[in-house]
Amino acid sequence: MSQTDDRAVTEADIGLIQAILPHRYPFLLVDRVVDIEGTNSATGIKNVTMNEPHFQGHFPGAPIMPGVTIIEAMAQTAGVMVGAAMGLVNGDLLIYFMSIDKAKFRRKVIPGDRMLMHVTTTRGKPGGKVWKFHGRAEVEGELAAECEFSAMLDLRA
Repeated sequence: MSQTDDRAVTEADIGLIQAILPHRYPFLLVDRVVDIEGTNSATGIKNVTMNEPHFQGHFPGAPIMPGVTIIEAMAQTAGVMVGAAMGLVNGDLLIYFMSIDKAKFRRKVIPGDRMLMHVTTTRGKPGGKVWKFHGRAEVEGELAAECEFSAMLDLRA
């Protein structure tokens, strides 16, 4: 597993995201991660487009991003944050959901929206396997969804 240099990573473009996460089309759900503050917090950006496959069936004529994909986008943001902070680049990092709690959906997310996913770590430390996060997804400053979730990091060296 390669590591980044000693400079703190504060932003991840799509190239770095793909170097950290194993996800690819059609399941890579974050376009950029900004404001990375170590393993404490980060903000992911998802530009929602009509080209995404889930809109074919959810729902024809009234496309709405499924809630589970909004939560997945928050989890991917958390994965990028932790991977970037720990220098886990070009390796075999796998991240598994362990729980999703207190999920609430407040606003539809539709094609053309720019969704911001704010994630904060509530439990976890470098070297640890189990992490907990709080996530908020917003569109135009309006809360779209929020939840707490936990994940296990599998650092396959």
